[in-house]
This record gives sequence, C-alpha cells and structure tokens, in this order.
Amino acid sequence: MASNQSDYPVRFSVDYPDRPLNRLTTLFRLIMVIPILIVAGLIPGFVNSGQFGDPDQVAIYAPIVWLPLVLILVFRQKYPRWWFNWNLELSRFILRIETYIIALRDEYPSTDEHQAVHLEIDYPDAANLNRWLPLVKWLLAIPHYVVLIVLAVLAVVAAVIGWIMVVITASYPRALFDFQVGVLRYEARVTGYAFLLVTDRYPPFSISP
Repeated sequence: MASNQSDYPVRFSVDYPDRPLNRLTTLFRLIMVIPILIVAGLIPGFVNSGQFGDPDQVAIYAPIVWLPLVLILVFRQKYPRWWFNWNLELSRFILRIETYIIALRDEYPSTDEHQAVHLEIDYPDAANLNRWLPLVKWLLAIPHYVVLIVLAVLAVVAAVIGWIMVVITASYPRALFDFQVGVLRYEARVTGYAFLLVTDRYPPFSISP
C-alpha cells in the first residue's frame, strides 16, 4: 500500500448532494440513462468492454485506446498528450454515467462538463516510466481484479439500498455514498495503473482518498 494515498497520480471524488435528490428521476433511473448509454456505446471499442465483470457498472475504459499506447510506450517511450487527454476525458465521461446510474447524483451526465464528479490524473513523464512494465501491468493488477469483483458485489447491494432510500427520502445515506465513491476511486486507480498506464506506482488496496 502506498504510504500516502492522497498523492497517488489518479484521484477521484464526487460532491455529496447539498439538496434533496429528485425522487422521480431516480425511480426511473435505468430508463433515464438509456440515451447517454447509447452515446457511450457508439464510441469505438466501447461496446462489450465490461468493467471487471460488474454487470451494473458501465464499461469504463475502451480497450482500443490501450494496446496502441502500450506499443508507443515500449518502442518510443512517449505518452502523446492528445492521447492522454482523450483517455482522461473519456474516463471522466464514463464515471459521470456510473455515478448517475447508481443514483449518487441526479444531474444528467454531461458529455463535456465535469459537473460534481471529479477525476484528476497527473500527466506522466514517459521518460520516467519503465518502458517494459506496460506489457505486464494488466497481469500484475490481477490481485486488484479479485478485490474489485468482491467490491462490485457489495456495490450492487449498496446501490439497491441507496436507490430505495433516495426514492423514499430524497437523500442518499452518507456512509453508502462514501463507500460507492470509494469503489469507483479504487476502480479508477487500478485502471490508471493497468490500462491508462499513467504511473508505475502500484495502486493501494484501499477505497480511501
């Protein structure tokens, strides 16, 4: 585990709602999200790329932007800035959708505005990255996949409870909210390490900030 998780190159947070959530749009959330899922599904490489076997979470990072990046890092030891920006904005977009699906927020996911969902990733200096690690990072991250599968099961249960509570009370229980954000944070860190390849620092086994 990293000695200081807050300075990990991948950071994620969601603002806790400071007002009652919309109970009607929450009740029909799985219908409301269909249009933006269609938009996301039209992104090349996005269809059928499930996130660590969790059927209730949208696929978060398209494989099509991963393999070419591996080759660029291995053979040229470069991380093109435009490629980084694409990965970052795509990741932010999908995390906004995930946040909306599990009812943490009720703003409809924007295709470009960050809204209340914050993902920050430090742009890597490719010269300081191990040029051969991209070949095996996905393999080294296997212990995290196992943890994420367990967390995904718990997250589904938490999502159902949170959805019921929002529909009844217009409020998402803070403890469940923090847990769900923590799972998404864990997911983002692992993906940043294994697939976005922005750091050689092994992700911490923690959902904490």
